[in-house]
Amino acid sequence: MDLTTLPSLWMTLAIVCPLVLLGGVVDAVAGGGGLITLPSYLIAGVPPHLAIATNQLSAAIGSTASTVRLWRNGFVNVALALPAALFGFLGSVGGARITLLVPEGVLRYVLLVLLPVVAVVVMRRKNLAVREREMPWNRRWLLVAACSLACGLYNGFYGPGSGTFTLLAFTTVAGMGLKDASGDMKIWNLSANIASIITFALSGQMWWLVGCVAGVFGMAGHYVGAGLVLKDGTRIVRPVIVLVLVILFVRTALELAGVIA
Repeated sequence: MDLTTLPSLWMTLAIVCPLVLLGGVVDAVAGGGGLITLPSYLIAGVPPHLAIATNQLSAAIGSTASTVRLWRNGFVNVALALPAALFGFLGSVGGARITLLVPEGVLRYVLLVLLPVVAVVVMRRKNLAVREREMPWNRRWLLVAACSLACGLYNGFYGPGSGTFTLLAFTTVAGMGLKDASGDMKIWNLSANIASIITFALSGQMWWLVGCVAGVFGMAGHYVGAGLVLKDGTRIVRPVIVLVLVILFVRTALELAGVIA
């Protein structure tokens, strides 16, 4: 990590922390918080590889509280959480290694294309199946493993929306009920984030101080979001995500035009 290319620490925290807090609230209410948190790092001027890595760190810290809460309240099917965690870890390591191979200039454009596409998919997601679908145990185990590996690759390469995609995969492909799928997705998410953190850190791509401080704000956001009772959380989620993406695109356009460094 080249310290000379990093933006001001205090300016970065001033931009990132409030948006990570907001992202935590959004994630707890309706999912898709990563569509706010990753752009916050890019808006602050953090280089793409470092932004993805540090976002994984703050996301892991921020989601710990909700993961523990679901575990303690019986929302985790341990037998399926194990393959979810293992293959999510392996997939995320692979995805992170692929990201590190992509030149920074190319990665910036890849992110600009992926962000709005993922935002549309997440915000247009269909209702999830509440009840478990009948299926042989071995088949369900293999499907959970396959879904975890595929979604892990995406999580390591990019990140935002991965929890939503995994939840959809667990319910629609593996036939899990929403209760177990929600808990196992959180276990998968934590394992996948840890894998990405290790991979990026070993390559020197991690801003530990910013990620840890932002992670505390993320935990606060998850706590606040978990306590909200909203009739339709997407009414708040959608405009917030759109606003953050617009800010990111404006900043990038000005950067490419040479108006800002």
